[in-house]
Amino acid sequence: MNIIDFLTLLLINMTAGFVLLGFYVYKGIIESNQKKWIPGFLITGFIALINGLWIIWNWPLPGSYNIAYGEMSVLFGAIFLGFAVALMKEWEILSVTIYAIFAGLASITLGLRIINLHMTKEPMLAGIGFILSGLIAILTYPTALFKNSRALRTIVLVIILITAGIWAMTAYPAYWDHLATFSKWVPSTMK
Repeated sequence: MNIIDFLTLLLINMTAGFVLLGFYVYKGIIESNQKKWIPGFLITGFIALINGLWIIWNWPLPGSYNIAYGEMSVLFGAIFLGFAVALMKEWEILSVTIYAIFAGLASITLGLRIINLHMTKEPMLAGIGFILSGLIAILTYPTALFKNSRALRTIVLVIILITAGIWAMTAYPAYWDHLATFSKWVPSTMK
């Protein structure tokens, strides 16, 4: 085994981040106390950014998986950290949502390409996960702009929960498989 694949961590982080975002979009965005959302956004953002940067700088995964998972993790992390800082400083979140649109378009592009190239064990599921993640990123702008629209927030919440479910369906079986796959791995210092 030449690589150590810790995408499970990123998938669980993304699942938790989307569930957190779903609660925020549905309820938190209209609450007077925005600061209570900061810790969750910080945790999600740091895990995604730090690990995503490590992936894009080291390319530990086979081929273009480093681009799809590493670069998207960096963008995902940056957006969540941007939300956290904006809430911390009591700034408007619209500039973060504009940035998210471009990350969302990249995620949609990657999702379509993952399906097209038959990447991952479940290319359709992974591709749809990337596409829906991108759609969520794009929808953050109108959601922030029209935050008093309960109908829009409900639609976005449903998309977020479906997306979180897709990433959870990917992550938990991967944890199951990884424990068997990496069970006999030994670091080079112990060989």
